Amino acid sequence: MSPIVSPRIKYILFDCGNTLVQSEDLAFEATASVVNEFLSTSNVSFRYNPEDLKILFPDWTFRGMVYRLQRELGFTLSRSELVRLTELEEERVIAKLEEKAEPCAGAMQVLATLHEENKYKLAVTSTSSSLRRIQASLSASDLDQFFDPGEVYSGLTISSKPVSKPDSPIYHHLLEKYGVKPHECMAIQDTAAGADAAVRARIPVMGYVGACHSSEEKHETISRLAVAGCKSIMWHWDDFDKEFELLKEQIKK
Repeated sequence: MSPIVSPRIKYILFDCGNTLVQSEDLAFEATASVVNEFLSTSNVSFRYNPEDLKILFPDWTFRGMVYRLQRELGFTLSRSELVRLTELEEERVIAKLEEKAEPCAGAMQVLATLHEENKYKLAVTSTSSSLRRIQASLSASDLDQFFDPGEVYSGLTISSKPVSKPDSPIYHHLLEKYGVKPHECMAIQDTAAGADAAVRARIPVMGYVGACHSSEEKHETISRLAVAGCKSIMWHWDDFDKEFELLKEQIKK
């Protein structure tokens, strides 16, 4: 009987927003300002605060968000208006990130160790953020030093279709590019939608809840991440080694 060979993870695929970088609150502040401006000019009385959008549209692109708002609130934007607003939202988000983005607590130390040990290939992935936005987040938080520029990926460069909910083309793309099996990668995600995208590509996922603001939010997010199929849940980056070992044990089963 042949001995059981433990799967060896070769690639760690990090989500960026609210996983490596405390960026989502900043981004939704900028997005809410643009959303409320175009609702006003469209004679729609309803307004959203950043927290509303964060809850309603986790991991959505701005275009996908606007398409849904048009359907639900009964207004229409022209194609040129949508292009202009998409560009405006991108610029405001990036400006906010460049001004205030910081690493999630403990992420810098974990990345420094992984980078120095050089046991794994490190990449940053996002299902719904633009490449410019990811790069701005990494640069502002000084985390770009740990990643080769060619190992930062946006799902928007894989598919030009507007995204209404996350899908897994980016993960399938990376499996094909790297020439590896799903169990040779690990994804780290902070949302159920992002985790689901990786799980549908059969990549094991470690959930992360360190960016949540309250214990209640953490527990709610843990439940959603578990349902999405996360193999382990990391409360803080200080727990990375422990949760990484747990995930590897789960893969063996």
